[in-house]
Amino acid sequence: MPLDQDFEQEEEGIGQEMSFIGHLEELRWHVIRAVGSILVFAIVAYIYIKEIYRYVILAPSKPDFWTYKMMCKLSVIVGYEDLCIKALDFKIQSIGVGDQFTMGLTSSIIVGLIFAFPYAFWEIWRFIKPGLKASERRSARGAVFFVTILFFSGVFFGYFVVTPLAINFLANYKLDESIANEFNISSYISTVATLTLACGIAFQLPIVVFVLSRVGVLTPGFMREYRKHAMIVILIVAAIITPSPDIYSQILVAIPLLLLYEVSIFVSAKIEREKLREEKAMQGPL
Repeated sequence: MPLDQDFEQEEEGIGQEMSFIGHLEELRWHVIRAVGSILVFAIVAYIYIKEIYRYVILAPSKPDFWTYKMMCKLSVIVGYEDLCIKALDFKIQSIGVGDQFTMGLTSSIIVGLIFAFPYAFWEIWRFIKPGLKASERRSARGAVFFVTILFFSGVFFGYFVVTPLAINFLANYKLDESIANEFNISSYISTVATLTLACGIAFQLPIVVFVLSRVGVLTPGFMREYRKHAMIVILIVAAIITPSPDIYSQILVAIPLLLLYEVSIFVSAKIEREKLREEKAMQGPL
C-alpha cells in the first residue's frame, strides 16, 4: 500500500474520531444546560417551598380542594351521594429527624423538573434535530410544543383527578375502625409525585405512536384492529390508578386515556399518508 494512501486513511480515521468526540461534547453541553434549568427552577421552588406545600402539595389532603368540591356538585347531578367527599380521615406526620428538610429538597427538585421540562426537552431536541432527514424534520415540526402541551395536560390531570381520587380512597380505607391512618410525609409526597409524573409521561402516548409509526412498527390499521383490546387495557389501568371501587372515578380516568388512544390513531394515519406521498415522490412520474 502506498505511503500517501495509508496516510490519507489515517487522517480520515482521526477525522471520524474527532467528529464523534465533537458530538459527545455537544451533547454534554445540551445536557448541562438542561440540568442547569432544572436546578434554577428547583432553587426558586425551594425559596417558596412553604407556600408550595400549603397551596399545592398538601392541597389534595384537604376536603376543600377544588376537585372534591366539583365531585360534590357532580354527586348532586348524578344523584350519587357517595361521590361527594366531605372528610379525609388521615394525618400526615414526620417521623425522621430530617424528614421535613429532605422532603423540602426533594419536592423542590420535582417542581423544578416539571417547570423546566419544556426547556430541557428543547435542549435535547436541538441535539437530535440536525441528524434527521428533511422529511422527518417536516413531520416533527412543532415537536417541542406538542410534547410540552401533552406533558402539562398529563400533570394537571394527574394532580387534579388521579391524585385526589387515590388519596381519598387510601385515606378512608380501613381494615378496622381502631386503626388510625397516619401517613409519613415521605409516603405522601411519593404518592403525589408518582401519580402526577406518571400521568405526564402517559400523556406522551401520541408522541410515542408518532415515532413508532415513523419507523414502521405501528400502523393505524393495527391500532384500529386492536381498539377493543386497548379499551380493556385502559379500563384495567384506570382501575389500578384509581383504587377506589367507585365506577364514576374509574370512568373519569379512563375517558382521557381513550381519547389519547383515538388521537394516536389519527397521528399514525397521518404518518402513513406522508410516507405514501414520499414513496410516490421518489418513484416519480410513470
